[in-house]
Amino acid sequence: MPRVPFHYIDLRTFCYETEDEKRVEEALRTFLPDDFEVDRIESTGHHGDRIVVFSARIERADDIRHVLAKIRELDDFETLLDELDQRVTDNTEFFLRLDKQAAFNGAVKRGGGLTLRAKVEAYPAKKEAAVENAREALLGDE
Repeated sequence: MPRVPFHYIDLRTFCYETEDEKRVEEALRTFLPDDFEVDRIESTGHHGDRIVVFSARIERADDIRHVLAKIRELDDFETLLDELDQRVTDNTEFFLRLDKQAAFNGAVKRGGGLTLRAKVEAYPAKKEAAVENAREALLGDE
């Protein structure tokens, strides 16, 4: 199996007071392997409202492959590949925002509510190398 050029992938979403925690966690789990551990932290918003932060750090190669396979389901996946130069930072991090409501319904779409941040392996740690490594990983076995 080919190597996965990511150190880790972080997924995070917020559950606001008007949302159902189970549904928000379920939306996050759309991108995770079965029975993957999700961290839950309670916080307070600016106006005293309760906010729950759900997050997961994916570090194992097989689990990272699972997340990448979900990303490949995007309708505009080719557009995402074209945007990699803007989505990978000089610190070799890849960012993507995903639609939380669509994820709850089992669909993978870009939008708001879920944040994906991945640390791309690149030696030397240069943006150009990271963009190519991210492209290679996203394309997978295609």
